[in-house]
Amino acid sequence: MATVLIGRRFPRLSRVTTFSTTAKCKAESGGSKSKPEKEENPEMANTRNESAATIQLLNPLDYRVLYNPSAYAKSKAASPQHAARNSGQALGDTFTSPGAAQLQHTFGTASSQALPPLKNALPKPKSKLLLEQTISAQLSAAQTEEEVENIKTETYDSKEDPRMFQKGRPEYRSLSYDKFEPIETLSLEEGDSILQSVAVCKGSLSPGTITDYFCKLSRLPAEQHAALVSQPRFNTMCCYAVKNIELFSTSDLIDILKACVRLVVPPTHPLLNACENEFCRRVWDMNLDQVLLVADCWRCLERSVPSYLSILFSYANMHWKDLTLPQFVQLVYIVGEGRRSPVDLTQKVESMILKYLNSFTLEEVGAICLGLFKSLSGISDHVMRKIADRVSLQMEDMSTYALVNVLKMLRYARMDHLPLLKELGKVIPARIPTVNIQGIMHITLTCSSLHYFDEGVMAAVATALPSKVAYCRCKDAAKFLWSFGCLDYEPPNEEEFYSSLIEQMHRKLHEFRKFPEHLLTGLLGLAFVKRYPEELIDYALRHEFVQKTRGSKYELKKDLFTLGKSVEIECPSYQGSRLPPQLYQEITEMVLNFAEQEIYVRPEIVEATSLLESMLGGPEYVKNHMILPHTRSSDLEVHLAMDGRPIPFNVKDLAADKKLRDIGVSLTDDLMTQLIKGRSNSQSPMEVGNEARTPGQDRGGEAQTPCAGDRAALSGGALIADTRVQAEPKSGLVLKPPPSLTLNRQPRGVKLAIQVSNRNHYCYCSKRLLGLHRLKRRQLQQLGYVVVEFPFWEWFPLLKRTRLEKLSYLHYKVFDPALLSKAG
Repeated sequence: MATVLIGRRFPRLSRVTTFSTTAKCKAESGGSKSKPEKEENPEMANTRNESAATIQLLNPLDYRVLYNPSAYAKSKAASPQHAARNSGQALGDTFTSPGAAQLQHTFGTASSQALPPLKNALPKPKSKLLLEQTISAQLSAAQTEEEVENIKTETYDSKEDPRMFQKGRPEYRSLSYDKFEPIETLSLEEGDSILQSVAVCKGSLSPGTITDYFCKLSRLPAEQHAALVSQPRFNTMCCYAVKNIELFSTSDLIDILKACVRLVVPPTHPLLNACENEFCRRVWDMNLDQVLLVADCWRCLERSVPSYLSILFSYANMHWKDLTLPQFVQLVYIVGEGRRSPVDLTQKVESMILKYLNSFTLEEVGAICLGLFKSLSGISDHVMRKIADRVSLQMEDMSTYALVNVLKMLRYARMDHLPLLKELGKVIPARIPTVNIQGIMHITLTCSSLHYFDEGVMAAVATALPSKVAYCRCKDAAKFLWSFGCLDYEPPNEEEFYSSLIEQMHRKLHEFRKFPEHLLTGLLGLAFVKRYPEELIDYALRHEFVQKTRGSKYELKKDLFTLGKSVEIECPSYQGSRLPPQLYQEITEMVLNFAEQEIYVRPEIVEATSLLESMLGGPEYVKNHMILPHTRSSDLEVHLAMDGRPIPFNVKDLAADKKLRDIGVSLTDDLMTQLIKGRSNSQSPMEVGNEARTPGQDRGGEAQTPCAGDRAALSGGALIADTRVQAEPKSGLVLKPPPSLTLNRQPRGVKLAIQVSNRNHYCYCSKRLLGLHRLKRRQLQQLGYVVVEFPFWEWFPLLKRTRLEKLSYLHYKVFDPALLSKAG
């Protein structure tokens, strides 16, 4: 096993990687076209022997890896019940010189030990029979125990799993259709006899008889259902029912609807059209149990019934005070499955959640969260925090499926509930191997969306993923790459992890044509960790794909912009497609307009800009702008000569301010004393000693976390550097750099890119930069800038301090002798 250095940088060979893949499943590139059979059945692309794929590693460089062996320690294993409910349904660094030698490494798809044959990938079942046949076929084809376990783990019923909460209370039997209810099977002979009676009696069948026939025929063996529904005599019976539908009692109609569920009648069948119209007419004469049961049957039939649901919501609104706990949970489930959020029920839903929160089972808590998530229902922070409070205390007893649903809603609400997230880090790593791929994706995505980094969770995901990667949809693969890139985490098995996901991206290229946003999501995640699969990038930057992005429901121009410019900066040898200059111009203007309205005007940035102008000599010495617009954040640019003197370069602002203003500070006796002696007269030597610590460090010298740093940074006062005052006519006072910066004069200068960071640049409650901001600093360095940061845990507390303290801090940061050594 390779030695891992903790907290240190060491050489890496794959930090900037372009993949040039010659496998059959590769993306279309260089004008070549895929063979027709691949387009028709892309999943078969990996079932035959493939030629080796070549990885070109551009310019090896270093990277910091935090390795924690204890993250793999096993916690209490999930129960079989947990494993049965673990699905997660979805409805959202320095670059070396260009002359560095290129390294090559070849690998075959079999060598990754992460890509089980795609013949084992489970298609989405359309019926229980098809599901069982598919599972049986896959289990027969599986060659190893690991493959068998993967198939079992990834197999779940997308219609049935969200209904697991209904098993927890007997009351749900009257509110929902139970397909597991035991029924006596009808023989084929009895079925033929019933159909013969339909043909003989013709129009003389009574509503009660027709209802009885439907119920009995629905008890035929499941394998006979499809043939029955297509029979003319069955259709004749349906016609009788439609013709006389007003004569049926409500209970008879419900029995017919339940029979249609058992028979898997197509959702567009004329009988169902008639039933929907009749139920819409009768809703107000039905009781709440019946109304909810009918809605549940429509869900089981996969029939969209917006009119019925609208009436149901109105009905529930009128009878809200009468709702029992099971009725409420079933209603929220129906709301979610209908993907509709009734606005007038929002406040009532929240009040009901608070009323029953301690009485819900954990499965019901998960069902409520899933219903709110699927219907995109807003929820107050107060209610979401109450839900998270309960889950954090009972997570160990919660099924993984229910837990994933809570995480979805936590992500949607943008709730940074630390107790729940910490408990997640204790409970979920041991369960990851038994969770299906979509559930793992939602767990990972929740962590990245909330900017919460837990190495134990991420390492467990990375370890389990390669053996499950064949089950990834294009969305899953993209979200994994985004999540790991967003948190700037490369796991111990990074080569296997990334190569398996990139190969899956190639296999799923046909899906990206329909969902272009997912391809860009995955490629940006890879760019964050400086990996650039050349053929996928070439495809994403082609004119045809760019046109597809315009039809997406998401705004993808900024993502294209970030990807295209990152490739230009970090992959100088890239020869593939590029975005047209006019598109770059269009997006740049859009980004800059947004920055002028939302970013440049932020108080912490405005204050830093103003003080830097005062300190350096005017607006011509500082420029508040986006050096790299594609990274979507601003910079304060400052130029210094090698002797440490500021260089005026902001010609635009200089021309606009021809008349020099007095931008210096007032020369008071107290200020002169502080500048010359390094402290105020009122401070003791002990206080000065406290101030001399680096901002953000405690008395023991250890760096504070941002959470504590906000309160503790500069608690003793600002740093007072060894400064001198130089008087210049008309331009006020300018702080000279300390003498140490004037040594070893050289003709060259240094360009500073000053980052005024905020919490959104870092992982939650930590000093770990997020991927986008790591990418930005890496690219600034690649372009010759020296990055200087005013970290928020130092700068934000200073905003409340005196002007002198802020100036002293800026002087300490800008005139740091180490900056010129970096430039040299």
